[in-house]
Amino acid sequence: MSKTIFFKVLAGISVLSLFIALFMAYHGNIAAAGPFVISFLLLLAISFRGFTLLKGLTFTTTILSVVATALYYPQYFKEYNGFEFAALITPLIQVIMFGMGCSMGVKDFIALAKSPKAVIVGVFSQYTIMPLLGFALASFTDFPPEISAGIILLGCAPTSVTASVMCYLAKANVVLAITITSITTLLAPFLIPFLMKLLAGGFIEINVIEMMWGIIKMVFIPIGAGLLFNKFLSGKAKWLDDSMPLVSMIGVAFIVAIIMAAGRDSILNIGVELIIVVLLMILFGFFFGYWAARLFKLSESDCRTISITTGTQNAGLVSGIAKVMGKIATVGLATAICGPIMGFTSSILASYWNSNLPKIESNEESVEKNTSAMRV
Repeated sequence: MSKTIFFKVLAGISVLSLFIALFMAYHGNIAAAGPFVISFLLLLAISFRGFTLLKGLTFTTTILSVVATALYYPQYFKEYNGFEFAALITPLIQVIMFGMGCSMGVKDFIALAKSPKAVIVGVFSQYTIMPLLGFALASFTDFPPEISAGIILLGCAPTSVTASVMCYLAKANVVLAITITSITTLLAPFLIPFLMKLLAGGFIEINVIEMMWGIIKMVFIPIGAGLLFNKFLSGKAKWLDDSMPLVSMIGVAFIVAIIMAAGRDSILNIGVELIIVVLLMILFGFFFGYWAARLFKLSESDCRTISITTGTQNAGLVSGIAKVMGKIATVGLATAICGPIMGFTSSILASYWNSNLPKIESNEESVEKNTSAMRV
């Protein structure tokens, strides 16, 4: 059997699983339809690997299968023999941040000197547009205070590490995306506590010092260790270099499962409305990020980049902050929902820009153009 036929067979089985799940739900057996819902999403994710246009949705669909598993069988993601899995969130975030540090180097920050205007606009957009969107959406909803605070916290997050991948798919400026991601992440320990005190203080009590120290432990220390590893040991431990992306993806999936299981009851009560709010935040982030860049007359490549970096939030880091606050089942809910939605929407946007818009100048040409303009 060829690979193409194999993936098509998996896609067919996944569709059959969906029909069975819908049939069971229609006859009032939605609780027993869990295995078929999970099979549909998981097999669909695997089948996407066989189609070039859909391959980018593999991880997002896998996360959706994890979400479904955690909602149907939350008991497996809460504790084992008295050990609560929520305690693993912080070290998992640290591992992911270490992986980010391993992928960074001095060369990534040289872009700041070459194109400071685009970097400043990108960082400023991230820490103004998204926090204000989070505050506005939380204020116009009737969620419990801690869930509203979680929406604001999600808006205050730095750029997701997946932004550079989406920028590559969108024919945008990957170097700029890496630089914005790095700087917004490094600023997070200082700006997130301040923004949360300012915007979310009316919803829940915010301990600025405790939050700042928690973020420093999750960001500065592991990223610093990753940078040192990249400088002195990169290439000397090839197994670690090769495994970090996979470890990071597994870590994200497990974090999502823990949060969804912990907040299952709240999700079942307000899930649809919360999904809509998070979806609006991400879409508005893409929209306002793009037009903020256009306002400052940046290149099309940089506009696409800032659109994507603004709308993609580091949901994993926010999960860790919610754990530090001791409110993973409430403040962390918006974050858990954000991951699949963000991956899905950013993939569609990147694919649209890649396939349906005229080709723009390459990243190198964009950087050279910006550098030449600065010299003039």
